[in-house]
Amino acid sequence: MVLNRKILVIVLVFSFILTAQYDAQSISKTGTTAAKFLSIGIGPRANAMGGAFSAVSNDATAMYWNPAGLGDITDYQGVFNYTKLFADINLSYFGAVVPIGDFGTVGFNISALNFGEMEITTELEPEGIGTTFSAASYAFGISYARHITDKFVIGANIKYIREDIFNSYADGFAIDIGTIFLTPFWGIKFASAITNFGTKMQIRGDDLLVRYDQDPTTSGNNETVDAFLATDRFELPLKLQIGISREFEISDANKFLLAIDANYPNDNKQWVNLGGELNLFNGLVALRGGYKTLFLEDSQEGLTLGFGLNYRLQDSFGIRVDYAYQKLKFLDNNHSFGILLTF
Repeated sequence: MVLNRKILVIVLVFSFILTAQYDAQSISKTGTTAAKFLSIGIGPRANAMGGAFSAVSNDATAMYWNPAGLGDITDYQGVFNYTKLFADINLSYFGAVVPIGDFGTVGFNISALNFGEMEITTELEPEGIGTTFSAASYAFGISYARHITDKFVIGANIKYIREDIFNSYADGFAIDIGTIFLTPFWGIKFASAITNFGTKMQIRGDDLLVRYDQDPTTSGNNETVDAFLATDRFELPLKLQIGISREFEISDANKFLLAIDANYPNDNKQWVNLGGELNLFNGLVALRGGYKTLFLEDSQEGLTLGFGLNYRLQDSFGIRVDYAYQKLKFLDNNHSFGILLTF
């Protein structure tokens, strides 16, 4: 008990220090980060709960929300999620989790944001020149989590990030670090997670190749020197999440899970996510709801809803199908679909 309290104090102090650092930031810096697709929530279960998932994270999508959650997974898991966004943009996610006994749990994940084909236009041919180009964003990650004590678990996710547009690209590396602590207070879980801490990203590629005259005031010199345009380097969408969750037992077969997350990003003001999950018939049916970006000025998000069907074939195989609806203020509402396999 003494060790658990010491760990809790350390986590709280660490979280408050980071929180104070973010609070000192008076400018929102909205729209100043690269690889913004990393901020799109993964998984219909978490999305339906309003993104309040850092202290819940007990399935394969934990690799996105809080990698520490992998430490409580004892079965092999595979997950596939698909989110339909606005303007024919879609986000796909694949993850696999492998427990390795006393050594912890490892996982692998891929995120892919696809923009589809687009017409190439010019100032002289605004309707298009007859050819197309594509753009996409990817993240490839490896995760690991392990229990430090029976009530405290820590995890990390290391990922390679790449964004492509036509013949140019930007790439970088980042790490997510998270903790989950089962407190001695009424079964409350306390979590903290730092995501997308990594290198800056800079656009490179053949589209930046130009012909350049380094001294246009002088005649007779080479006026067509090959040169590359130098672009700015942009930070990743770094975010600190602090969350709590608690499960309430309604009856032997029905339970209710409540979760709250405080979010501190480096490219916006702070906000709170709130979510709940009602599990019925021993988890066979789950009804979910939540609200995103509470207390955020000029918020474009809000109500989230969803459900899940979970079928377990004895102890050897299970399948869960999830759906989530996310309301947006101006853009098309989002729809997420997911399948989780357990074996």
